[in-house]
Amino acid sequence: MSNVFAVSVLVSIVSFFCYGVGCFFSNQVRQDFYRYGLVWLRIPTGVLQLLASVGLIFGLTNSWLMQISAAFLAIMMLAALFVRVKIGDSWLLRVPALFYLLLNLFIFLEAQGFEQLRKLLLIF
Repeated sequence: MSNVFAVSVLVSIVSFFCYGVGCFFSNQVRQDFYRYGLVWLRIPTGVLQLLASVGLIFGLTNSWLMQISAAFLAIMMLAALFVRVKIGDSWLLRVPALFYLLLNLFIFLEAQGFEQLRKLLLIF
């Protein structure tokens, strides 16, 4: 496992675990979901992000689980990016969703062993 891959997985685990917990307890996250018009998705989002972060942890010993978890998080971040565009957020507010989309896409590709494809696409 390369250092870049290990750090990427760690960043994703910590970030999504913290955000998942925040979906239950943070007033800021509660206000954000209200602003998105998706109040009903706050708790399911928290549960899914917690499960996916745990999936990344267990994925350290099971590449299939790593792939599924990273792909799921990348899809969630693509949806988050669409929501940000739909509600008219600035590019600055869209950057985190784009960053985590690319980060989890990298994790997915690395877990797949697509090193040649990654080099061809010049991703990381």
